[in-house]
Amino acid sequence: MDFGGGDEIRFERLGRAGVVTLTRPQALNAVTHGMVTALAKALRSWERDDGVDVVVVKAEGRAFSAGGDIMHIYEAGQAGKPPVEFFADEYRLNAYIAGYRKPYVALIDGIVMGGGVGISFHGSHRVMTENAQFAMPEVGIGFFPDVGASHLLPDLGGSFGMYLALTGNRIRYGDALWSGLATHTVKAEDQAGILDRLVLTGDPESVLRGFFVPAMRETDGPALEAIARHFGQASLQDVIDSLERAAGGDEFAAKTLATIRMRSPTSLRVAWRQISAGQTLSMGECMRMEFRILNRMLAGHDFYEGIRAAIIDKGSKPQWRPAGLDAVSETDVDAYFAPLGDRELEL
Repeated sequence: MDFGGGDEIRFERLGRAGVVTLTRPQALNAVTHGMVTALAKALRSWERDDGVDVVVVKAEGRAFSAGGDIMHIYEAGQAGKPPVEFFADEYRLNAYIAGYRKPYVALIDGIVMGGGVGISFHGSHRVMTENAQFAMPEVGIGFFPDVGASHLLPDLGGSFGMYLALTGNRIRYGDALWSGLATHTVKAEDQAGILDRLVLTGDPESVLRGFFVPAMRETDGPALEAIARHFGQASLQDVIDSLERAAGGDEFAAKTLATIRMRSPTSLRVAWRQISAGQTLSMGECMRMEFRILNRMLAGHDFYEGIRAAIIDKGSKPQWRPAGLDAVSETDVDAYFAPLGDRELEL
């Protein structure tokens, strides 16, 4: 079926299922604008099609999707043409998936980050194998946890979502299941069988129940208690202070503090405000908020500097501006959340 997207994404009607396959394995299935617009078209068509009972999204290769096409974003921004419309369409798609009226099953085998999270974790069924790893690492490249992270992460208990947002740390399928990010965990070797059953029955509840394999939580009790204690503080500075007080005799606190200190100070301040605000916002309101932040990030310094350091000059140390949390004022943060006037995101 041709909804566009060229050789980057494939669409098939198989039995009772509409099946989407991400087909950029050499690029770890990084999400492009063409993939976003094609997926949106397919979903709208299948939502109206009485012959489609379930949508299944999967990927070729060793990653589900490692995020967005960062190099394209970097090059466009450096040329003075930041790809705002790509993000607008992506955020609209994220919101659409969150309200999709049919079961939406993401089969996640391998890395899922950034833009990949946006096209999987807002669906009704988030299925992860033992090979899956989840992360929202944006603060490490001078960006912010977008694609609906402000709707997704606040729902995780014990301040686990704030911990993921501010560190960018990866978690495996057990932590994802127990935190509520994943709805099911399965064996990687069973994916073909799961798809066959979904195609035949169109009933994800019964199919996934039959293949479900419990996964143990990877983060132990003391670490979870530490996350809840440190990241449940009333402000970002209080989080830092709490970690600093514990770091002398606590390896977890020391390591976590060291990780946060490598992140963009501006990104940390914005992410704190964003995830905190998301607790009381709808998905649509979250996407409008994120679009406001996005526009300011694309006009700033740290995002391009973060990409330079991580990807272009691999392994070099980013020079954040400002360089410290103390230099990022509340007024600076306010500017990221200010209304866009006639440029607001329309859903």
